[in-house]
Amino acid sequence: MSVRSALATGAGRLAHWGLSSVLHRNASQLPGRLALAIDPQLMRELARKARRASVVVCGTNGKTTTNNVIAAALEGAGNVVLCNRVGANMAPGVVSALLPGREADFAVMEADELSTVHILPQLRPDYLVLLNLFRDQLDRAGEIDRVQDTIVRALLGSSGTTLVVNGDDPLCVSVAMRAAAGGTRVLSFGIGEDLGLRQDRVPEARFCQVCGAELEYLYRSYAQLGAFRCPNGDFARPTLDFVATGVEVGREGVSFDVSGPGIAPGSRVSAGFGGTYMVYNLLAAFAATSLLGVDVADFQRTLDGYHPENGRLQRFEVGGREVVLNLAKNPAGLNQNLSLLEQDEREKALFVLVNDNANDGTDVSWIWDVDFERMVEGGRAPLVFAGGTRANDVQVRMKYAGIDAQVCESVSEVVGRLSGVPTDRPLYVLANYSALFPAKEELERQGGRR
Repeated sequence: MSVRSALATGAGRLAHWGLSSVLHRNASQLPGRLALAIDPQLMRELARKARRASVVVCGTNGKTTTNNVIAAALEGAGNVVLCNRVGANMAPGVVSALLPGREADFAVMEADELSTVHILPQLRPDYLVLLNLFRDQLDRAGEIDRVQDTIVRALLGSSGTTLVVNGDDPLCVSVAMRAAAGGTRVLSFGIGEDLGLRQDRVPEARFCQVCGAELEYLYRSYAQLGAFRCPNGDFARPTLDFVATGVEVGREGVSFDVSGPGIAPGSRVSAGFGGTYMVYNLLAAFAATSLLGVDVADFQRTLDGYHPENGRLQRFEVGGREVVLNLAKNPAGLNQNLSLLEQDEREKALFVLVNDNANDGTDVSWIWDVDFERMVEGGRAPLVFAGGTRANDVQVRMKYAGIDAQVCESVSEVVGRLSGVPTDRPLYVLANYSALFPAKEELERQGGRR
């Protein structure tokens, strides 16, 4: 290690100690910022701490959960893992996660899509797991083609990295095709059967990534994900390496059979959380961990003991009422949350929190692409509340969907307004980035984790 790298590492570790041990503050970003200011190439040096392998998880939705499940499964198999568990997914967050301690067996890092071009060439991971691509934070990220271009450049700058890609997502498959043309090894995962689910009215990608013709589907799982092909024959879902079949999705969780290289026939995994999108997240985590030597039994033991603690599908009990908290930051994510509500046959209440802070994206026009209308089809709509800095925008959008939403300032206010409602009616709280953790803190103060 050079003198500059040693100085940067020491300064970063001191900042990490001061924030976490003295001030009892979050140390997921600032130590990395300080260290990179001293040595911009420090990540390359710290990458050597992962003796056996490193993995980067990327995608619009689900990367924090997938990243943390991979890390937990590797730890459950007896390994030491460095991981940015709280979702600090830009270069400073990755460096902050690599700074503490000595060597580890593995590094498992979540990466923001646009940050991959700064992370992959430095970290040189063995695997990049690409989950999905959807429109998100258009004022910051721009359109999908910019995100795709960035990930391709990141892969081409990181020779030796294998791309583990969602083969059901045409936007991800386009990235894989371009990266493979540049020499990247590609493995794919996906769902191998028609789940017979209601489809989103506004899919993210309808057209061939090669010629522009409208794609045909044998079936779709959700959004643009499914068994797709171009009618002109120049673009299609690849042959899947890791496949989920026998999929069961319900209020109590998900389960499915898994097949892939070296996987014993009849292997099945299950988890007590999630919806259809979670099948993809868990299949991606399973693919990555199996490539790193974790067997099905160890992976399942991880899921048996895994409890979300970062606001993603986290459950609380407040005054005898079940409260489910989840992140919803773009149309695809919120539509999948609405699917979760549909799978819960109980009468329920819903609180949608939308902020427009810098880390959320200041453009909230995406709420008009959310299929709120499905909530009033075929029965009684849930009680709906709107919150966040753009609560009135949400209220207006709900009005056009035929829903009378009440504006509330906080989760506590919503809970108060539900005081006369039977406690067997659950409350779902769906919040975007900057609204998620304040809601989580409120719920932790009011009641215990369920």
